[in-house]
Amino acid sequence: MSNQKRVPVIAGNWKMYKNVNETRDFFRALPDSVRSCTDPMVVICPPFTDLHSAKENMGGSTLQLGAQNMHWQDEGAFTGEISPLMLRDIGCSHVLIGHSERRQYFGETDGTVNRKTLAALQWQLIPIVCVGEKLEEREAKLTDNVVIVQVQRALLNISKELIATIIFAYEPVWAIGTGKTCDSAEANRVCGIIRETVAMMSDKETAEQVRILYGGSVKPDSIKEQMSQPHIDGALVGGASLDPKSFSAIVNFR
Repeated sequence: MSNQKRVPVIAGNWKMYKNVNETRDFFRALPDSVRSCTDPMVVICPPFTDLHSAKENMGGSTLQLGAQNMHWQDEGAFTGEISPLMLRDIGCSHVLIGHSERRQYFGETDGTVNRKTLAALQWQLIPIVCVGEKLEEREAKLTDNVVIVQVQRALLNISKELIATIIFAYEPVWAIGTGKTCDSAEANRVCGIIRETVAMMSDKETAEQVRILYGGSVKPDSIKEQMSQPHIDGALVGGASLDPKSFSAIVNFR
């Protein structure tokens, strides 16, 4: 099995960092090799307040704009929330859904992940659906079960045609922001389980089209080995995506 036919994706998740001016400076510092890159496809996910600045400073590049979260309703009395239509309007093509920090701190559930994924697909946003186990779940040898259930519930009531457009990100919670990186072979094994689960929810052909990223303390010195794994189609990069130099090194992993 090879990932050659799937165009890799490198997505940067800025979390709650950078203001408008810092966003402008980041994009100005990116080399042309990143600004014009199409293989891998490069997605940047700034905070909501920086989306407009990011879009302006992406002008003329192949970079894609993503949001870090969204509500599943088109509009309504949901104070503090952002709708898929608002994201489309500002120029987003992608949206992170179900990041472990959203699950851990803000009440995200498998049910809301499914509703958000359906809504994103309805409005032609590409969802990057995050799944992964906590440290205690890994130590209890529950990794496979946790990931399978998260994928199954995320894909409820979604057609094969739309499943093929979804991007998954395997993010072991214990490796996010901790400096700990999941062993590449183990990360590949779990990404393979995600692909098998997608196949069960659709079919093998659809599963072969789905791109699966690894996330969890991804750095320039680890990306090449991770990308050599057959089931890993890219990376969801946290801290290293905040610095233009380190992010560029990750994008230019070949």
